[in-house]
Amino acid sequence: MTKEEILKKAYVERDVSWMYFNHRILQEAEKEYVPLLERLSFLGIYSNNLDEFFRVRVASLNRMLDRKLEKDTENQIKKTLKTINKLNESYSKEYTEAVDTVFHELELHKVRLVTEENLNDEQKEFLTQFFYDKLNGSVNPIWLNEIDDLSTLEDNRIYLIVEKTELPDGAEISEEGKLTDKDGKKLKDKDVKKKYAVVKVPDRVYGRWVKIPSSDGFDNIMYLDDVCRFCLPLVFLGFKESTYRAYSFKFTKDAEMELENDADFGTMEKIALGVNSRKKGEAVRVIYDSAMPKEMQKKLRERLNTKELDASLAGGRYQNHKDLMSFPDCGHKELKYEKWAPIMKPEFLSNESILDQIRQKDRFIHVPYHSFNGYIRVLREAATKPEVKAIKTTLYRLAKDSKVVKALITAARNGKKVTAVVELLARFDEESNIKWSKRMQEEGVNVIFGVEGLKIHSKLLYIESKKGNIACVGTGNFHEGNAKIYTDYLMMTARPKLVNEVAKVFDFIDRPFSPFRFNELLVSPNSMKSRILRMLDTEIKNANEGKEAWVKMKINHITDTDMVAKLYQASKAGVKIDIVIRGNCSLVPGIPKLSDNIRCVGIIDRYLEHSRILVFANGGKPRYFIGSADWMPRNLINRIEVLTPVYDEEMKADLLRTIAYGMRDTMNGRIVDGKGSNDFVPGDPFRSQEELYKTYQEQ
Repeated sequence: MTKEEILKKAYVERDVSWMYFNHRILQEAEKEYVPLLERLSFLGIYSNNLDEFFRVRVASLNRMLDRKLEKDTENQIKKTLKTINKLNESYSKEYTEAVDTVFHELELHKVRLVTEENLNDEQKEFLTQFFYDKLNGSVNPIWLNEIDDLSTLEDNRIYLIVEKTELPDGAEISEEGKLTDKDGKKLKDKDVKKKYAVVKVPDRVYGRWVKIPSSDGFDNIMYLDDVCRFCLPLVFLGFKESTYRAYSFKFTKDAEMELENDADFGTMEKIALGVNSRKKGEAVRVIYDSAMPKEMQKKLRERLNTKELDASLAGGRYQNHKDLMSFPDCGHKELKYEKWAPIMKPEFLSNESILDQIRQKDRFIHVPYHSFNGYIRVLREAATKPEVKAIKTTLYRLAKDSKVVKALITAARNGKKVTAVVELLARFDEESNIKWSKRMQEEGVNVIFGVEGLKIHSKLLYIESKKGNIACVGTGNFHEGNAKIYTDYLMMTARPKLVNEVAKVFDFIDRPFSPFRFNELLVSPNSMKSRILRMLDTEIKNANEGKEAWVKMKINHITDTDMVAKLYQASKAGVKIDIVIRGNCSLVPGIPKLSDNIRCVGIIDRYLEHSRILVFANGGKPRYFIGSADWMPRNLINRIEVLTPVYDEEMKADLLRTIAYGMRDTMNGRIVDGKGSNDFVPGDPFRSQEELYKTYQEQ
């Protein structure tokens, strides 16, 4: 059977597998034993993920259909889009039920949502004052007949489409809410003047949640959307008395940036233009209140210029559920996970120089179990020690108040030669990265803006010192915020072979298409893919010869067809393959005589699983690697990525433990089978993240 035949039989399209992954997040929100506010947070994550997916991936697929394609390719894309929309519709119903369930259960804890329709006099007075104190001037209607294209508005925001019905002279509103004349007869449509307006809900200014006066022993929370509905008569003060109906909607634009190849613009200017261009992207997904009258729906669609394959989905009363991640706890700490305080490893608290300690022995931290401040300690000491002459680092995403950048600036002020390679194309973080880049340049840091045609995704630090050079290689961004919620390894080493090659990577960044050779590090697009394939070939050879042969790995995504085909080949040869995976997985484990030696587990828990670990049996002499790369074409071909070998025995044991715990996770681990079944891993109760934290506490 050829590679093409195998993949046709057993390959899950990347975007379909992503829908299966996001569904696992939704399923976490449906667990009864997960604290209620954590369930709300998972619902928020699910919603936010879906928004980004449609802004980027679905937008890309739609854009491809605008080009001249081979018929097979075109049909495959259409099939994928239809599958996505079908799954989205199914999951949407499940999602709405999950939201309703959680809010129902919150009421048992005396926390409830109220709408504009069930307010007492005190609450009405509170909201009226809230309007004059805050919302007045922030809720500005745009008449629908004055705007031809709603997609010129900011996407991924909550809007209300408002029907304003003027009351004719002498008209009254009946108890049923119908307009009648002075004789009590129902008014005909032709006798009633209606106008339509669009209002943006200012949630980014005032937050999505408004806590209003308590009643009946309940803490009362309102969506800002409903506050705006209540305030509509105040918004339209000065107009003839009217009745109002308002329905929410949001739309998602194509978020891929088309950068101009204009030589007059530098990289930073191009990216800035690209960020701005998102405001002009086409609408690729529309979600609207299912109760919205058809006449309103028609007006909305017309002004959003939606295409045949665009997702137009009737949903609930509210959109942008990402805000569920910030739902107020109202003092109910018991409805959230107990916080796990990050552990500061002893060596990072020691009076002895941490740089000297790294020279004695490789050091590592595993965030968020270990405190990211350990890395900050390394960077801060390097910034102030006279022995340090130069610092080089790659920066993919930067925190808003970045201690990493502050340390680099300190180093530059202390006369050290500091180089920061900043990736301006880090999706949705471009503006932050541009801001910090300008600040670093102003402070004397040499800022390099990546490589034309290649994203720099590697996580590297190089410290040049008179006492011996040091390097750090990580699996995740040097980002304080990420380090609180993403599981990632950072390895610090003074091993000359590794350190010298990390320094060489920075030379490679300067000349990415030059023939650099790396013996220790696996570097893409240089030779990472070919070397991983060779190591898999070694496992296949050893299995055929009856030697020990296995692969254990933890990774975010597997979609590269060569990698998938090679894993199938390894499985057929008898290589035992254990995979802890977070997101996209194009593999279909468990197919007899093809993939029955492959086990794949996806974990969704309080922390986002992000570390990349590879371990090969290597005939009884295991080889260990950590780094930044997933097994996707973009990582192996279109990005500068780095995997480093791990030699420290303590760290090797830790990596094996992390994978082993993940594979036996019965509480939060689900079997990835290529079908989206997401069944739980069988066995006695075991939660990998909790057990890892306990282990680190005991060390």
